[in-house]
Amino acid sequence: MTMNKHLEFMARALRLAGCALQDHEVPIGAVLVGKSGEILALERNQTISLSDPTAHAEILALRKAAEKVMNYRLLNTTLYVTIEPCIMCMGAIIHARVGRVVFGAFDPKWGACGSLYDFSKDPRLNHQPEVISGVRENECRNLIQDFFRSKRNKE
Repeated sequence: MTMNKHLEFMARALRLAGCALQDHEVPIGAVLVGKSGEILALERNQTISLSDPTAHAEILALRKAAEKVMNYRLLNTTLYVTIEPCIMCMGAIIHARVGRVVFGAFDPKWGACGSLYDFSKDPRLNHQPEVISGVRENECRNLIQDFFRSKRNKE
């Protein structure tokens, strides 16, 4: 995929993160794209609205795409997500055999693509997705930082 495509799909993920923000969820959006560029899933965080600690944007996108293609293996796909996936999400990404993860901003507290851990480079695991970081990084970082800043100011 070209950088223009990465920017385009990350813009979609940012719009989904904005929808999560409007619903008072942590503003993270995810877009899962198939080998030929077709969108398989568009999701956003819904942990609060679904009362589900696993309802991260990435997990919901993987579930939706797997159902769509009728296979739990999502080979040759690319997952675009506004924030570096956490350890739970990276575990699911690896199990699903997602080929590439493209994310916006690093997450130093939970990130599992280089910040806290780097599951994508662990040779002990049976799959190592390619990782591209920093796509629309400032927009992604500002969105989540503003969200947490406003939450702290209300407390």
